[in-house]
Amino acid sequence: MTALKNDRFLRALLKQPVDVTPVWMMRQAGRYLPEYRASRAKAGDFMSLCMNPAFACEVTMQPLDRYPQLDAAILFSDILTIPDAMGQGLYFETGEGPRFKKVVSTLADIEALPIPDPHKDLGYVMDAVSTIRRELNGRVPLIGFAGSPWTLATYMVEGGSSKDYRKTKTMLYDNPQALHLLLDKLAQTVTSYLNGQIMAGAQAVQIFDSWGGSLSAAAYQEFSLAYMRKIVSGLIREHESRKVPVILFTKNGGLWLESIADAGADALGLDWTCDIGEARQRVGSKVALQGNMDPTVLYAKPEAIRTEVGRILASYGKGSGHVFNLGHGITPEVDPEHAGAFLRAVHELSARYHE
Repeated sequence: MTALKNDRFLRALLKQPVDVTPVWMMRQAGRYLPEYRASRAKAGDFMSLCMNPAFACEVTMQPLDRYPQLDAAILFSDILTIPDAMGQGLYFETGEGPRFKKVVSTLADIEALPIPDPHKDLGYVMDAVSTIRRELNGRVPLIGFAGSPWTLATYMVEGGSSKDYRKTKTMLYDNPQALHLLLDKLAQTVTSYLNGQIMAGAQAVQIFDSWGGSLSAAAYQEFSLAYMRKIVSGLIREHESRKVPVILFTKNGGLWLESIADAGADALGLDWTCDIGEARQRVGSKVALQGNMDPTVLYAKPEAIRTEVGRILASYGKGSGHVFNLGHGITPEVDPEHAGAFLRAVHELSARYHE
């Protein structure tokens, strides 16, 4: 494989010295870009983008071509490819988000779920990873990803998005044996899926625990973090003669940073409700930190965006171990020029913290 021309993202995740703070954006390939909307129209729909390696590569590269400041690419895919491969029948309704043709509601439903083979049942994702990696040609590292077992379980039990996760939480308290079986199957699947991505060319991986923050403290430990810990322990951590960093991101997980830092990953993703300087004090040198600007700051004027970038950099302080990102995904209505101002500000303002 081609040597990396820019490895500051990987170096920062491993708390190694860098020249400037690396930056990327969750959902950086997405609807805020007109070129993405054109590709999606050409593909026909969202899943056709995901399941066609050429289209997935095309949209992965679009933000990198527009923004030379980006220090990483992230695979264009969706966390719900896993439930789809388990036979749930994923589809998207306009304005309604993801839906499943089947839901799981009983122990028998869960016992009947297969554990997919990443190369056979999710081969289009592996093909996308290898295609993107070739196209990158060492430009920046490629991030692979998956949803956390708890987050995937909520979609599978609810049948789609949910405001209160009523069905999943009812299962958690009324039938914990069933939910644990589902989470265990998902943990096995996520582990093999991420390892497949690593073998196909992903140079770092992130686990998105989007809905872990909806749980009580005790339930988070038992039904979310325990399974992410299991995944981390089963991941390939070195490939192509270099370490493969692992990032855990629990949205609204700020209360549990110490526990997450003990889960074995290299970095923690922070949403915008945490102060990154306080988070650094709490976790010490155990892990790097990724984040954590409020995505809605990107609606503000470039001068205000620059001010907020400077505040977050100052809060983290000097030294490596910080990957700048948003506290969640960039939203579709953001002006692409504002995203560019954000990325430029990170590199321009961060050099002084790495002298």
